[in-house]
Amino acid sequence: MNSVSRRGFLGGAAAITASAVFAGPAGAAGRRGLSVSGDQFLLDGKPFQIVSGAIHYFRIHPDQWRDRLERLKALGLNTIETYVAWNFHQPKPGRADFGGWRDLPAFVRTAGDLGLNVIVRPSPYICAEWEFGGLPAWLLADRNLELRCADPAYLKAVDAWYDQLIPRLAPLEAQHGGPIIAVQIENEYGSYGNDTSYLAHLRDSLRARGLTSLLFAADGASDFFMRFGSLPGTLEVGTGDGNPLPSLDALKKFQPGKPVMMAEFWDGWFDHWGERHQTRDPQQMAGYIDTLLATGASVNLYMACGGTNFGFTSGANTSGTTYQPTVTSYDYDSPVGEAGDVGAKFTALRSVITKYTHAPLGPVPGRSARLPAQTVKPDGAVSLFDALPVLSKPVKSAQPLSMERVGQATGLIHYRTTVQGPHSGTLGIHGLADRALVFADGQEVGVLDRNQPSGTLDLKLEKPLTRLDILVDAMGRVNYGPYLADRKGIDGWVAMNTQQKLFGWETRPLPLDDLSRLRFTGIGAAGPAFHHATATITTPADGFLALPGWMKGIVWLNGFNLGRYWEAGPQRTLYAPKPLWRQGVNEIVVLELHRPGTAIEIRPDADLG
Repeated sequence: MNSVSRRGFLGGAAAITASAVFAGPAGAAGRRGLSVSGDQFLLDGKPFQIVSGAIHYFRIHPDQWRDRLERLKALGLNTIETYVAWNFHQPKPGRADFGGWRDLPAFVRTAGDLGLNVIVRPSPYICAEWEFGGLPAWLLADRNLELRCADPAYLKAVDAWYDQLIPRLAPLEAQHGGPIIAVQIENEYGSYGNDTSYLAHLRDSLRARGLTSLLFAADGASDFFMRFGSLPGTLEVGTGDGNPLPSLDALKKFQPGKPVMMAEFWDGWFDHWGERHQTRDPQQMAGYIDTLLATGASVNLYMACGGTNFGFTSGANTSGTTYQPTVTSYDYDSPVGEAGDVGAKFTALRSVITKYTHAPLGPVPGRSARLPAQTVKPDGAVSLFDALPVLSKPVKSAQPLSMERVGQATGLIHYRTTVQGPHSGTLGIHGLADRALVFADGQEVGVLDRNQPSGTLDLKLEKPLTRLDILVDAMGRVNYGPYLADRKGIDGWVAMNTQQKLFGWETRPLPLDDLSRLRFTGIGAAGPAFHHATATITTPADGFLALPGWMKGIVWLNGFNLGRYWEAGPQRTLYAPKPLWRQGVNEIVVLELHRPGTAIEIRPDADLG
């Protein structure tokens, strides 16, 4: 396995690799980029209808970037669009990482090599159902910092990030022979706030660091959202789904005489744990796109190519009362699926798109090679509590510490204290995010969940001193709406009988980005435990892991975190792309939080519910 495959997500920074200036295809020297002339776009001085598709480099293994981009080219697109996830590159303050999987310039150049234009949406906030909407968790360590506005501390962090990001993008603009033709200032800001001075700061920061491409702001295509999120003098584009005509009319009325574009037309949707799997009718989607393009408007399909929320990168939604974590798969019911598969939606959309882009109709891309079905059984296990000394060092404090206070971005976090007895009462957690397993002297007492903030557990303490362990499973920070400041772990206190606070805690961060020191013995360990298995592979190929009979946890393949599973569904398999497999023996580690199964299945097909 190559070193890229072994690296976890949102881990430590690596050395930055310098970005070569894009050489461009033949004839690229005369490029002038994208501009606006009245109500139409011009590309290199000629009328141009943008027919784009969203693809996220951070959700696709870099060895598969070209394959997925080729499939989007075969869909008939003339442009692709990608967000830039700030926390993917800078999980800790300081030097950002643009190496290996994080080599954004390499991704952009690959698209350009295939003749695709590129639209970049470079943060700081992206939503995207991604952990914290792309913002780095370390911003939340400062409780006085206000997100997504002209707060000086926030702007200082953004500017420091832009100092590293933008010089890598500017040489790849069309004006320099590269593929980048447009750049977004912020993402759906009208759904969050009204600080136009903040938007102006971002615009000026992009320009000051060398970007010359067309800038735009994207908001829900209604007057209310655009009124709050637009920036005078900047092109406003829309987001939405369904019949496109009302959205296009709203854009024309809000910004008359300008090009009309749906910067996100949602051709699929994402899934939450415990809810049904989302799909959208291929023929209906094709009809909507035909209607949109026939008006002369431009479009970006969101998503055109699915991906995966590997590791702990899934985000979440909340209404303030109900927390809805997003599943590991980001297939999104896209025309090009999570594993590159194409089907009815690809065929229907291609027949429409190519009418407008005049792209040649070549053969439909075939399915990737798949691993044959195989079942393996665990051959060792170790209790998480027994492994604590090799996974983390405790931080002592009076109250439990949130993840952000101990410098942790994602993962699990463990809390331990002792409680006097004998005594019987109820235990509650104030400020829990998101799901806590509670143990008294090693025996599970029950589970508390943020969706039941007043929930308590009966606790019977029969000894003079009882060891209390609380293991918190952080399921992803909120990525949309006013509740972004979603601190994880326990951001409050633990109390007996609602009012008696428990003091004297040890907090252990568990980012779980290095499991190499685990030592497995026996099998079938109960409670939170790591389970080890091996699978022998003759020829690496794409595959999917299923865990029938297991309840909830995380899976690593050869040291790489594939993401979460949960019997709550709808997702039943985890995508394990070809580059992560080795010829010969492969190591699988499963952290099961509750009830281990007896086998792990390798399957050739996905089951997303």
